[in-house]
Amino acid sequence: MNPDLAGRGYPPAPPYRVERERVRQFADAVFSTSPLSHDVEAARAAGYTDLVAPPTFAVVVQQGAWDQLMGDEDAGIELSRVLHGEQRFTQTRPIVAGDELTAALTVTGIRSVGGNTMVTAETVVSDADGAHVVTATSLLMVGADA
Repeated sequence: MNPDLAGRGYPPAPPYRVERERVRQFADAVFSTSPLSHDVEAARAAGYTDLVAPPTFAVVVQQGAWDQLMGDEDAGIELSRVLHGEQRFTQTRPIVAGDELTAALTVTGIRSVGGNTMVTAETVVSDADGAHVVTATSLLMVGADA
């Protein structure tokens, strides 16, 4: 694991278009029974333009940004040695079906712990107008070479 990655930012991943069926599927996967995530009319009655994704849906959008880090040969990350340790979200507004979102990742910290490396990264997710939607903060543990 390259310790010089701390502070490195990656360009925004290609835009992710939030589709209704993906919102419903994700809601089902996380056992959300909220009508806001399943029924367009219920979401609109509550003041939203379309289905509202569960808060953790941001991980789906975040994936394109993570792919850049994982694919960076300079990072020295062996995917088979990665353990996802922690995830936090800071939302400005909910993600809704129809959003076109862009995610940009920055490695905010790297530290060694017992021969392993802890990597903290923030992914800022913005809408098509450039407005902040959510920041996803992730902590990964990268195991030491065998």
